[in-house]
Amino acid sequence: MSQKSPLDDVSEEFLQFWQERHLSTLTTVRRDGTPHVVPVGVTLDIETATARVISSSTSHKVRQILAAGPDGAPAAVCQVDGRRWSTLQGRAVVRDNPGAVADAEARYEQRYKKPRANPSRVVIEISVTKVLGTL
Repeated sequence: MSQKSPLDDVSEEFLQFWQERHLSTLTTVRRDGTPHVVPVGVTLDIETATARVISSSTSHKVRQILAAGPDGAPAAVCQVDGRRWSTLQGRAVVRDNPGAVADAEARYEQRYKKPRANPSRVVIEISVTKVLGTL
């Protein structure tokens, strides 16, 4: 029997909210325990409970997640629109294989716009384990 996903019973309003064009924040935790919060574009794959953020491999957020080791790092993405908000929590890992990056770029283009060319692009994948919010 498969494990229940935190996204199994989300509302239609929740699904719509994560398809609308909203900028989000990505929060990771620094070695000293303080939060590192940056603005990002996020896509959400409901079927796999995966949130994706495209980034340059040299960014602080990527280096921080990689430093946590192969099991990744705790992370959260959050988007707000007036009184509507949603936070997705889980573990983040970095993928650099061309297939994963191309898939993330296509998802980003569908929600936002075509991303600029970046030969050092990677994708941060967050396996969503908890959902918070007003939707």
